[in-house]
Amino acid sequence: MTIRIVLADDQALLRKGFRMILEAEDGIEIVGEAPDGADAVRLAELYSPDVVLMDVRMPVLDGIEATRAIVGADSGKSGPGDAHTRVLILTTFDLDEYAFSALRAGASGFLLKDVPPAELVAAIKTVARGDAVVSPRITRRLLEEYAHTLPDLAGVVSGAGAGPEGGGTGTGSEPGAAEDPALASLTDREREVLLAVADGLSNAEIAERLYVSEATVKSHVGRLLAKLGLRDRVQAVVFAFQSGLVEPGVAQRSASAAAQHPAPQASPHRDTHTSTHTSPTPSPAPQRPPRPSSPSA
Repeated sequence: MTIRIVLADDQALLRKGFRMILEAEDGIEIVGEAPDGADAVRLAELYSPDVVLMDVRMPVLDGIEATRAIVGADSGKSGPGDAHTRVLILTTFDLDEYAFSALRAGASGFLLKDVPPAELVAAIKTVARGDAVVSPRITRRLLEEYAHTLPDLAGVVSGAGAGPEGGGTGTGSEPGAAEDPALASLTDREREVLLAVADGLSNAEIAERLYVSEATVKSHVGRLLAKLGLRDRVQAVVFAFQSGLVEPGVAQRSASAAAQHPAPQASPHRDTHTSTHTSPTPSPAPQRPPRPSSPSA
C-alpha cells in the first residue's frame, strides 16, 4: 500500500529536503506541496492524502488551525471507502503550547525537525496506520502536565492488589522499588537506559551520559522494550511514569548515572592545577626598579 503525503511548510528548501528523503522510500508518494496552511487545507480536500506533514508557523493560516480544519472536514467522512487524512506536525519549535494545541486540534503526531530521517519515515508509517506518534521529550512534558490523571499501575501489573508496598511512599525511584515484575526483569543498565529515555534523551545523548557507544544504547533500548512488551520509546516514557519509576515534577537523573559522573572530583583537580600553574608566574614580583640616588640640581 502506498502512503500518499502532502508537505506543508513555508520554506521551499525544507519541502525539497523532505521530498528527497521520503521519495527515496518504497511505498511513499508525495502528491502535493503547500507553502501555507490554507493551501494545505485545499490540497487535503483535493487529494485526500493519507498524511499531511505540517509545519506550525506558516503564513495565511498557521499549522494548528490548518490541522483543525483538515481533521474537522475529515470527521464528516463516514463511508467505508472514504479515506481519512491524518496530520503529523513537524516543527523546529520545541514549545509546549504548540504540542498541546496541535494534539487538541486533532494531530496524530508531533515531532521536531531534528528527527533522524529513519525515525521520520517510521513516524509517517505509524500515523498512516492510525496510531499516534509524539517525540519522547514532548511525551515527558505532557505526562508532567497530566500525570495526576493517570491511573496508578504500580502493583496492578504484578497483581499485588492494593497492598502496603504499592502505596506510593516515594520509593518509586529508589533502586529497591521492585514490586513490578516487569521492572524487576530489567538489568541495572537497562533501568538506567529506561530512566534516560524517560528524560527524553536520544540514543546519542544517552551514550554520552552513560559513557557507552550509541550501538550499545540501541541494543539496551531494544532489549528493554522487548522485556516490557512496549512498542516504542513513547510507550517506554509512559510506562516509566505509570510504574512509579519516574515521579511527576521531579527532574529525573538516573542515580547510578549521576554517581558515575566524575564532576565532584573534577573540581578539586581543576583547582589544584590552576593553583600550581599560577604560582610560578608571580615570582618576578619582588623585583623593583632601582631608587633614584639624589636629585640633581
